[in-house]
Amino acid sequence: MNTRRPHFHRIVACALLLCLTTLAHAKPLYRYRNAEGNVVVDYQVPVELIAGGYEVLNNEGMVIKVVPRALTPEERAIENAENAREEDARAEQERLRKWDESLMLRYSTVDDIEDARRRALGDLQIRMSILKGNRRALKQKVENYQTQAANMERSGMPVDVERLRAIEILQSEISSTERDIKDREREMQELETAYDADIERFEMLRDVVELRQTLRTKK
Repeated sequence: MNTRRPHFHRIVACALLLCLTTLAHAKPLYRYRNAEGNVVVDYQVPVELIAGGYEVLNNEGMVIKVVPRALTPEERAIENAENAREEDARAEQERLRKWDESLMLRYSTVDDIEDARRRALGDLQIRMSILKGNRRALKQKVENYQTQAANMERSGMPVDVERLRAIEILQSEISSTERDIKDREREMQELETAYDADIERFEMLRDVVELRQTLRTKK
């Protein structure tokens, strides 16, 4: 009976364990270029050369990590500008996708868009008419108070503070109403522009759909 084999196995196992432990605790190697441009492999990268980039190697000399060099301010600006352009392009693509999807869900024909435009503009025109009516009424009240004040002055009577205050309040309300009217006018112009764009986009989508149907038919 061979009594040396178990002892031999224990020696091999210990050797393997020692080897694995040594590998596990081995320091990584770094490969970089020094100030003269020569390739250097060492256990650390000098602080002043880190910005130049380096590679991390394992014990077999294989690259396990690459740290690129730091970008110059000019390169960073170019990269940021390119990233911004890509982000703008993605945002525009998403905007158009949602717009197209909304148009196809809401409308079947250009006439549908025209009908929606008329309804929206009709609502705004009603609100505009109400605002203009309010403005006329306010102006009439101011004129009445001013006429009363003028008659009092001609009669040698002092104009009461309440009447003057009422005129001031009415004039403030007139200014506010006129701002609302301008806002509605601007809203109507923006609405017209938006619906014109919807019609143009819808017609383009319709042409694309018709083209695809024609191409499928030819196949």
